[in-house]
Amino acid sequence: MPFRLRRPFQPSDDGDRGPRAESDAAEITDGSLQYTLEKGGNDSQPSYQEASGAPVEHHSPLGYAVGPVTIVFLNVSKMIGTGVYSTPSTILKGTGSVGLSLVYWALGYLTSLASLAVYLEYAAYFPNRSGSEVVYLEQAYPRPRWLVPTAFAFVSVVLSFSSGNAIVLAQYLFRIHGHVPSDWQLKGVAVAGYTVTTLCVVFSTRYSYWLSNGVGVIKVITLVFIAITGLVVLGGHVSAVPNPTANFTDAFAGDATPYGLTNALYKIIFSYAGFENAFNVVNEVKNPVRQIRRNGFLALTMVAVLYIFANIAYLAAIPKDELRDAREIAASIFFTRVFGSGGATRGLNFLIALSAFGNLLAALLGSSRLVRECGRQGILPYPRFWASTRPFGTPLGPYLFKYGLTVLLILAPPAGDAFNFITDLQIYPSAFFHVLLAAGLYAVRHRRRRAGLPRAAFRAWDAVVGFSIVVYVYLLVMPWYPPAGGRFGGDVSFWYATYVVTGIGIIVGCGVYYYLWIWAVPRWRGYRIRQETLVLEDGAVSHNLVKVPVAGIAEWDATHDAVGRPLERISGSELEQNAGNEKVGAVVRTGDLEK
Repeated sequence: MPFRLRRPFQPSDDGDRGPRAESDAAEITDGSLQYTLEKGGNDSQPSYQEASGAPVEHHSPLGYAVGPVTIVFLNVSKMIGTGVYSTPSTILKGTGSVGLSLVYWALGYLTSLASLAVYLEYAAYFPNRSGSEVVYLEQAYPRPRWLVPTAFAFVSVVLSFSSGNAIVLAQYLFRIHGHVPSDWQLKGVAVAGYTVTTLCVVFSTRYSYWLSNGVGVIKVITLVFIAITGLVVLGGHVSAVPNPTANFTDAFAGDATPYGLTNALYKIIFSYAGFENAFNVVNEVKNPVRQIRRNGFLALTMVAVLYIFANIAYLAAIPKDELRDAREIAASIFFTRVFGSGGATRGLNFLIALSAFGNLLAALLGSSRLVRECGRQGILPYPRFWASTRPFGTPLGPYLFKYGLTVLLILAPPAGDAFNFITDLQIYPSAFFHVLLAAGLYAVRHRRRRAGLPRAAFRAWDAVVGFSIVVYVYLLVMPWYPPAGGRFGGDVSFWYATYVVTGIGIIVGCGVYYYLWIWAVPRWRGYRIRQETLVLEDGAVSHNLVKVPVAGIAEWDATHDAVGRPLERISGSELEQNAGNEKVGAVVRTGDLEK
């Protein structure tokens, strides 16, 4: 077979026509694994998934309001928060030179591009499921049953707060008027800002997407304005900046430390976080693999170009030493130098506050689907609370939970160490699960090939997957490296790696909980855990994990399919009448018979 080079964002040999199925069976067994053929209502091809995963919703109760524009701005609005305005000074300080700082911004694009390819291949395998990492980890590590989903769900739900971004929003609202708030004034405005954000998404899925798109457009226009202004400065057309090319002379002069380079990479990844946001709403996208491949790549590339040009603008107007040691945000110094103080700076603070609001909005839309998918797996208590979309057709349960958790973590921790520690705590588990995600792609490929399952419509290059693994392994290892100030030189007054150890402890604690919940206690109490499928009044579908006495296990297994749906005994004539319906595990679903 001749070798043919394929671009990393082109479909595989099957193109967008969907997978080539080696088998048309509704259920395939491979050892202890059972794959069922499912199809959603988002125009994607039928796909196989391991039966222990959350059931596919054949008609999304959240609708199908996500089109190309929404895909672009879901990602853009989450990526463009306050990172590009506030992190350039930290990145310049960590990398030690102007040239290397710009290389890091380009490296962030390549790192995100590699991760995007990993997500795309997973989405091509499972195009009927929203929730991104929830689904992909669940399917990459199906055994021991529910272990990885339990750990990821616990960590994701407990750490799903947005208190840091809400505080940033409040800070810039106060800066518009030049007021220095007290701690409780800052917290009060942060709670009010997050309350408004939550109310914007609670009542309508479609209108919340429209609002996110509108704010995203303003974010892009703001960065385009900064980039164009920077080019004007660089061309020597601003008298207030007499030597705009000074920072670009001998651009790589400077020293960097391992801790500084690691910290700069964390800031870069933070600035690009959100490139994956559209994968949280896959089941709300018509023809999702093609649409997200095209528009997700467009969003990431557009943001990367704007980031690089914005940094060039800062470096053209601000001396290197002043930018590196800045306590203010880089964009604020830039506007002050170019336009002077006064109305221009206040206007910039308003735009940054609006950018922070848009970031909260996009993050809430995406992460609510992720949390909902955790609940639909059945491993969280009260699955109806997480899965239901009543009364407004929105994931109200995840919204309310995230709101309560965020408000608690805005109000409870005092400013300083406790707040910084809680914010840092999100970092390490996230890097750990990203390593599992990229490495798990090889396991998915191997098992599907062994079971004779269809090929995906998209396949990432091995080199791209390997690069993604290396980057996140680096982010797992390097936080142990001490800062220049020694053990107590981090952003808290206690040991700098406390958040790392705590993050590892949380993951280990999830493993202990899983062992007790799924194995030890059931064997001691004489029951086993089985999954059943719940169909809610709004059409939402969820798993529920139930306790079945050992004496009833055989009967339960004989009367339920692999997904947890009760088997229906139907006559031959009924089977013929339902021949056009989808079959799962060689039985017609109860919902189809009712129709």
